[in-house]
Amino acid sequence: MKRFFSSIFFSCIALSNTSFAEVGVTDSTIKLGQSAALTGPASELGTEMRDGANAYFESVNRKGGVNGRKIQLISMDDGYEPARTIANTKKLIDEEKVLALFGYVGTPTSKEAIPIFTAAKVPFIGAFTGAELLRTPVNHYIMNVRASYFDETEKIVRQLTSLGMKNIAVFYQNDAYGKAGLTGVEQAMNRRNLKIISTGTFERNTTDVSTAVNTIAKSNPQAVVMIGAYKACAEYIRQSKKAGMNSVQFFNVSFVGSRALAAELGADGRGVAVSQVVPFPWNTANAIVKEYQEGMKQFSQSGYSFTSLEGFIAAKVLVEGMKRAGKDLTREKLIIAMESMSKHEMSGFYVDYSPTDHNASNFVDITIIGKDGKFQH
Repeated sequence: MKRFFSSIFFSCIALSNTSFAEVGVTDSTIKLGQSAALTGPASELGTEMRDGANAYFESVNRKGGVNGRKIQLISMDDGYEPARTIANTKKLIDEEKVLALFGYVGTPTSKEAIPIFTAAKVPFIGAFTGAELLRTPVNHYIMNVRASYFDETEKIVRQLTSLGMKNIAVFYQNDAYGKAGLTGVEQAMNRRNLKIISTGTFERNTTDVSTAVNTIAKSNPQAVVMIGAYKACAEYIRQSKKAGMNSVQFFNVSFVGSRALAAELGADGRGVAVSQVVPFPWNTANAIVKEYQEGMKQFSQSGYSFTSLEGFIAAKVLVEGMKRAGKDLTREKLIIAMESMSKHEMSGFYVDYSPTDHNASNFVDITIIGKDGKFQH
């Protein structure tokens, strides 16, 4: 009997000395998982998103981490293919046992991950996509940082129509991403009693755009709104100009990958516009941009870009949520903590979450590629 009570006594002592434990959280580490295109035609989107996020995470780690824990981001390559994203998501949750998923890149890829992380009750934070399927209806486990494609396309159509351009065509990727952007343009046009005059499509991870070029050219548009990644969009612009569409205004949404698009186009990029969901990455008068540039100089070999700034900002938002969740960090406490970030200012970037609204920002800006190949604000 003495031995029995002695065992209980020492077991209780052991339990009382055992540190708090949650999936993806140890005394020294917080483990996060990312699936993104690190190779293939959309690779610059994934690598820039990852590098910007890691620049912020490393700056936090250098200062002692979050409540004494260092952040570890496990990034897996999906090549912008949904099937690989499914496999990566399952591995990150079941084998790597991450606290949360962060910084996924793309709509068709994120779409396939939704049922997996929702069933596992794993937070999905800061995806590089503005698709409505991540926003409506509100999913308890999804926390969006960037503005939506509906926000972007509304701004684009407003800008074009204010300049007197009403004959607008849409070139889009034939998947969930492209169709989300197309719907956004349709809705923005409908609000102005206008209709899209023609559309052209291409398949994801290809640059076969000739049919789309011919179809849209026949409608003589004043402007073409483009919903695709940088290689296909650059090829479309080049071929369209060869087909005589030199006076047409080409307008891309942010997912295109601005730096990569400008590099692909070279001299053909002059005058091409892109909507953006983060501030201008070269404007150091903006506090969060100054912080971003300092982080990138210290912790990344990559140059500045809109995509890496988005990764940096998304990481900053996530870290604020983890700090608010407290020492005993859990998945559910993280979600609740982020929901408390109402009208929260972060170095000049505003975040506004609530239990019924998991979309932090609706900030959209317009940029254009200048004659030197650099973006102008």
